[in-house]
Amino acid sequence: MAHKQDSSTRIAENKKASYNYFFEEKYEAGMVLQGWEVKAVREGKVQLTDGYVVIRDGELYVIGCRIDPLKTASTHVNPDSIRTKKLLMHKDEIRRLIGKVEQKGYTLVPINLHWKAGKVKCEVALAKGKAEHDKRDTIKDREGKREVERAMKSRNR
Repeated sequence: MAHKQDSSTRIAENKKASYNYFFEEKYEAGMVLQGWEVKAVREGKVQLTDGYVVIRDGELYVIGCRIDPLKTASTHVNPDSIRTKKLLMHKDEIRRLIGKVEQKGYTLVPINLHWKAGKVKCEVALAKGKAEHDKRDTIKDREGKREVERAMKSRNR
């Protein structure tokens, strides 16, 4: 019986990115993976927290995305868990990103990995770094939301 994959399920998320950056635009890119990496991704052996995207020779690459090999990995393959992985996007989108990244303060950050039509996709954001006071505001907002949720929960009892 064939294993049916949900049309767009999350694999891994980079929660640290929304804390460190303001997202200007989001893009979806395909990811070039080896067979053992796809198997490990299916098992959830992915960490995206330290990942970032670079542009080399007009192509996008994600660096720091860690895919840990399964214990049952093939003996003829030498798995490299922090291998640089190529991202696939249309040339005109890449050119637009190159122009924006060359502006001061912009960077490309992987936000999440997800399944789409049986393929692994990487959501990439054009982001601008947050200043320290912006990060404090983010923490303050999060704490405020928690307080409200606690109050509502205790009130409903």
